[in-house]
Amino acid sequence: MKQDISFDPVEGVSIAVVPDEEALTPAGQPVWQVYLLNHNAFPLQNVIVNANGYGEQPGGEKVRTSTLRYLFEEVPPHTAVPVEPIEAALFHLNNQYWVSYYRGPQIFDKKFIFVPDSIVADNFTHIALLNRMGVLHG
Repeated sequence: MKQDISFDPVEGVSIAVVPDEEALTPAGQPVWQVYLLNHNAFPLQNVIVNANGYGEQPGGEKVRTSTLRYLFEEVPPHTAVPVEPIEAALFHLNNQYWVSYYRGPQIFDKKFIFVPDSIVADNFTHIALLNRMGVLHG
């Protein structure tokens, strides 16, 4: 049962959204990429990332994107792995990345939610594992 599972806090794992200035859309805008970052000195095993977006369109209509699931058998220590590209047209929504992984027999679980309009240049920070600027949620 769920109450029998110990959920320890997630540490050393984060999600980043980074523009790729070298890859451009047909309109000349940068392509954005979502990364899973493991800042720990140990690998993450059997990582599942559930990605979706939800919120309201500018006209007030409620919207929910499809849920996409990604599996990474192992994320090595001090590594960033690309999860998915994301369109800038979705930045006005809540963009949620629910990460679950194992360290040994212990399961860890955390939701990372980029709130509407938080993926902007004003929120950029240097992301050391990528050596690039982007929005970091940790």
